[in-house]
Amino acid sequence: MTRQDKVIIQKLPTGVPGLDEILGGGLPQFSFNIIAGAPGCGKTTLAHQFVFANATPERPALYFTVLGEPALKMLRYQQQYTFFNVSKLNSSVRFIDLSEILIHRGFAGILDEIAKDVEAASPSIVVVDSFRTVVRGAHDNEMEIQVFVQRLGLLLTALEATTFLIGEYAESELRDNPVFTVADGLFWLYQIVERNSIVRKLQIMKLRGQTSVPGMHTFRITDAGVQAFSRTLGLTGRPRKMPGQKRLSIGIPQLDEMLGGGIPEGDSLLIAGSSGTGKSLLAAQFIAAGIRQGEPGIVAVFEERPDEYAGRASSFGLDLDTPLHDGSLQVIYLRPLDLSVDETMQEILDAIRKTGARRLVIDSLAGFEMALAPGFRTDFREFLYWMIFALTGIGITILSTLEMEETFTEFPVSSYSISFLTDDIIRLRYVEIEGQLRKIPTIIKMRGGAHSKDIREYEITSKGVIIGERLTDYDHLITGIPRRSDRSEPKE
Repeated sequence: MTRQDKVIIQKLPTGVPGLDEILGGGLPQFSFNIIAGAPGCGKTTLAHQFVFANATPERPALYFTVLGEPALKMLRYQQQYTFFNVSKLNSSVRFIDLSEILIHRGFAGILDEIAKDVEAASPSIVVVDSFRTVVRGAHDNEMEIQVFVQRLGLLLTALEATTFLIGEYAESELRDNPVFTVADGLFWLYQIVERNSIVRKLQIMKLRGQTSVPGMHTFRITDAGVQAFSRTLGLTGRPRKMPGQKRLSIGIPQLDEMLGGGIPEGDSLLIAGSSGTGKSLLAAQFIAAGIRQGEPGIVAVFEERPDEYAGRASSFGLDLDTPLHDGSLQVIYLRPLDLSVDETMQEILDAIRKTGARRLVIDSLAGFEMALAPGFRTDFREFLYWMIFALTGIGITILSTLEMEETFTEFPVSSYSISFLTDDIIRLRYVEIEGQLRKIPTIIKMRGGAHSKDIREYEITSKGVIIGERLTDYDHLITGIPRRSDRSEPKE
């Protein structure tokens, strides 16, 4: 076969956000696929989304139900999803119940009925849901069902229909069941209970003819149906942006000066400090400074709602309500309990596309970790590394906040051991001076060039963070318990 004779396989959109990317561009047309998993993991909803995304009156979809819930009951619940288009029923999408035929004529009768209906309708899509339950535990019928699946696969492939077979298989059957040999695509869905959280994951175990993204991918079932989150975090094929010389203002001139002119564009900056040191306020000033210069921004919050965030900023003279309403600022509130890093990344990417933002605030990393399902907390550092690497790679400048316990005997940079993830670090801390609890910022690290080594005092005022003069009369400031230097003591 010459290169000109090469068969081109068309790819169909799945109708599931994120899944086309995982599949490598869509589902191969005329492929024979199995959707497997335990009850309640989303098999039927996934198939319905594909059906309603692709079926037309000219090339309809036939949805056969063999055993399980009746079609009317299934439709009652499926039509609650926004992808469900009632106008397509009977014209583009037909539901056919085969349970009576199974009872009276067995699998041979089902195969005959499917062949008859398919030949009459010339469908583009055929779904068989869910024959597997009828022989659960009936070992004598295993060979019969395997022969049925193989014959069904050959029939539907010959008639040029994209096919889904929905079944409740166990992973232990992967090696010994010849059904999986027949399939062109094998989708395995999981519903995992982690403490009090439920995490849904899918894996493309097999897909002939194209390269899919390997591994386990998180997905969620919402009012819109299934949404998948690729392990590539939506950034496959995006060119990395080469670092430039541009510096971004943090919104405080004196702090910009300490940073050597501002934050290098595309850097990741960590602001670490204990409660009340002004981490979130600095982050808000960073976003406000960008908006004043015509740079849209995004804030991902985990510990307060968007209206509360803007309201708190207004008490420091920062107007975030106006950019919230005109679309130049988007505050993302990510709900806690069973969040995944992939889902967070998708929310951020959607906001970037919508606003054109180049600045991102994550407030805070501790809140982010606590919002995750328990299983994701184990690999939090690895997920965070990839997320920051991917976003800064496309030119997004990230400012993250991290709360740390105050200590007056040590000067830790990060209790999470994640300082290696960031390009720049600002440490905020309390010091005791002359019977008062005061605050100092310290520039710990800047990969983009030189920075000030000065230690200055700062105050939180109604106009935000104000940086004061250099503290020259004290030593051991970073311990939190400074002492007057010999230089400041009056000479006799």
